[in-house]
Amino acid sequence: MTAPRNVLTPDALAMMDVIARTGSFAAAARELGKVPSALTYNVRQLEGALDVLLFDRRSRQARLTAAGEELLNEGRRLLDQMDAVANRVKRVATGWETQLSVAVDGVLSRATVFELCEAFFALRPGSVGGAADGPGASGPVTRLQLRSEVLAGTWEALVTGQADLAIGVGIGPDRGAPAGGVHVQPLGEVGFVFAVAPHHPLAAIDGVITDAELLRHRAVAVADSAQRLARLTVNLLPGQDVFTVPSTQAKLEAQLRCLGCGYLPEPVAREHIAAGRLVVKQTQRAQPQVRLGYAWRHPSASAPGAARKPQIGQALRWWLDQLESPATRRALLERHGSALPAGSA
Repeated sequence: MTAPRNVLTPDALAMMDVIARTGSFAAAARELGKVPSALTYNVRQLEGALDVLLFDRRSRQARLTAAGEELLNEGRRLLDQMDAVANRVKRVATGWETQLSVAVDGVLSRATVFELCEAFFALRPGSVGGAADGPGASGPVTRLQLRSEVLAGTWEALVTGQADLAIGVGIGPDRGAPAGGVHVQPLGEVGFVFAVAPHHPLAAIDGVITDAELLRHRAVAVADSAQRLARLTVNLLPGQDVFTVPSTQAKLEAQLRCLGCGYLPEPVAREHIAAGRLVVKQTQRAQPQVRLGYAWRHPSASAPGAARKPQIGQALRWWLDQLESPATRRALLERHGSALPAGSA
């Protein structure tokens, strides 16, 4: 008996699709340029290999059985996957990566990040230095993986190879030099404000809040997502009670609910400050200003095989091109809440 995998060929699956679509063996034979008896023979081969009936012989029409319906549905899916594999192989040959992982620090605008993802998925492969795959080809070949990281975790995702591009890495003398083969470009600066809910005890204090006063109140802190690199602790006092949360948005929610106090990125807090849901207070320590950048790994030109392949894939190149735009960088830093920053797109 013929093994099922030997008869479940792309041609056999396509034949099933045509028979089901046209409604008869005769019509399917005309479309495929074959005689009806050849299709009947091929269907009987399928039925024999699978040991099932695919068509109801009692009907004058080519009516599928339940087993035939299942084979048709799965066959269409397999044919689509085969087409996708062929297109992916062709596009990879033009310089598209099979996968691109982008690590994004949680302090950045989620709306802007997802708009970039939306634009990337709508991209025609031929629009970034390569030819499209023909009529109807659209969308990049590259699978996109988005990672949300915090503080040193954003750097770690890049240097450990878990991400190809890291957006929102801290840069400056206190953050150390980038690892070899890593390129860094500035994104901009983010200012922080110390803010509390209007009904928090610190909201009633006039003047500058001292460290001694802060020690009496719970702080809200975002957990550093790093697993291997040294985790950063920012603006916490020794001995202070801390409520640790997983993201900047969670920190904002906690402070709005008066679960603690702490520094928030000014663009994140701006809308809530204007609405009176948060109150800005001055503290004894200076208000922090953080420099952020974006970084990517760039293979050495002297690496084996480097001369035979592009140094930067087309997907990564597209993201780097977007980040060169001042409007995009500004939106990533500033566009929180419902309003767009002036001059951004």
